Formats: sequence, C-alpha cells, structure tokens
Amino acid sequence: MTLAGRGAVVTGGSRGIGLAVARALAEAGAAVVVAARAPDRLEAVARELCAAGRRAWAVPCDVADPEGVRTLAREAETRLGHVDILVNNAGISHSAPVQKTTLEEWNRILTVNATGPFLCTQAFLPGMLARGWGRVVNIASVAGLGGGKYIAAYSASKHAVVGFTRSVAAEVVGTGVTVNALCPGYVDTDMTRQSVSRIAAKTGMSAEDALRAALDTTGQRRLIPPEEVARAVLTLCHGAGSETNGEAVVIAEPGSRR
Repeated sequence: MTLAGRGAVVTGGSRGIGLAVARALAEAGAAVVVAARAPDRLEAVARELCAAGRRAWAVPCDVADPEGVRTLAREAETRLGHVDILVNNAGISHSAPVQKTTLEEWNRILTVNATGPFLCTQAFLPGMLARGWGRVVNIASVAGLGGGKYIAAYSASKHAVVGFTRSVAAEVVGTGVTVNALCPGYVDTDMTRQSVSRIAAKTGMSAEDALRAALDTTGQRRLIPPEEVARAVLTLCHGAGSETNGEAVVIAEPGSRR
C-alpha cells in the first residue's frame, strides 16, 4: 500500500489518533502537514517524521476559526503542492448531564467537532475535485451512531459529522473523490483518559471502575489502540478504497455491541 506522491493534511495531528494517522500516512509515502492548536507538540511531530526520512510540516491551526483554516489551506498548498488527502480528526470531548451543559459548552463542542470538518472540507475539496482524485476521512465516533448518558453535546456533534459525511459523499459520486467517516469506540488517547477522569471525579468511582463503566457502554473489554484507527484510514485512502464512499465504518472489538 503506497501513497507516494500524495499530499495529506491531518488535523488534530499532534497526539492520539491524529499522531498515529500522520505516522501511518508518512510511512506509506505521503507528504504530510500536521495541524493542531499546540505549536510545540506539532513541531515535535514534524521533526520525528522528518528524522525518519519522511516529508512533514507543522502548521498551527484552530479548526473552529475560519481564518485559521484558510491559512492552513494556503500553507498546505505551498508546502505540499496539492492536497489529496484530508483527515478531519481534530475534536474535543465533553461529558455532563444535559441540564448541566451550558450553551457555551454546547456551542464549543459543535463548533470544533462539526463545523471544523465542514470548514476544512470546504477549503480542500475544490482542489481534489479539480484533480479528479481525493480522500476525505472524518473521524467520528460510535457516539455518532447512538446515544449515551452524559454525552448529549458530544454525541450530537458526532451525529452531525456522520450526516455531513454522507451528504458530501453524495455530492462527489463519480468524481474520483470519496468521503467517509470512521466511528471508533473508546480509543487509548489522552482525550479518553480525560473523559474517564471526569467520570471518576463526578461519581466518586476509582479510575479503574470509571474506565470499566465507560467501556461497558460499548461492550469493549479494552481501549482500541490509535494505530488500529490509522490502519483504517490507510485502507480508505488507498486506491482500492475508491469503491467505499459515504460509509460510517465502525471500529470496535470483535464481539462488542457496536
């Protein structure tokens, strides 16, 4: 599986799923721009990839900021020449009963998790269509296919991502561009650990019991390694992935309930 000659942008690329995806794309031969809000961590990722003989650049960006996304698009085009692959991974989590979720929190979750992919896709899709080849992969969640306690805002944002994916996919049929979503369960990331910590703090559970309670909601016995998500991204980005469009691909343990 090679992506030599392809240019890729990965948002939320400084850690967790985004970092694993950036590494996988670079190892497959793509030139990669990693974007996130933390410049220091981004630069460290770019240095790591370059030290391994890959082509990579760091571009700080808040995907909730339209001007920031426009800057990302200009910088990525300058460094890569063309952007063939967009992985909309940047996102934030939130957990609280619906009556304790503030409007500010609701808006922030929806803006980062749903409007961010919209802005980035809008920025990079025209070039893909003009060249007749492109892959957009949106990192959603199993929470975007179902609900759960205390995740109303997060679940709503990921449902929006899945609906957005299917709608844009319908627009690009037959163009050489595909748009798909990946819906993992709980992944072994800092975001998951922060969510588990919030559950523990609010319920009085131990961290171990809080993690077990979270995993029980999806039927998981373990956290999913971010590398598993990255492998699914590669599959969708490879040439053979051209037959997959508008799908919400679930990534979970065998035997889990989702």
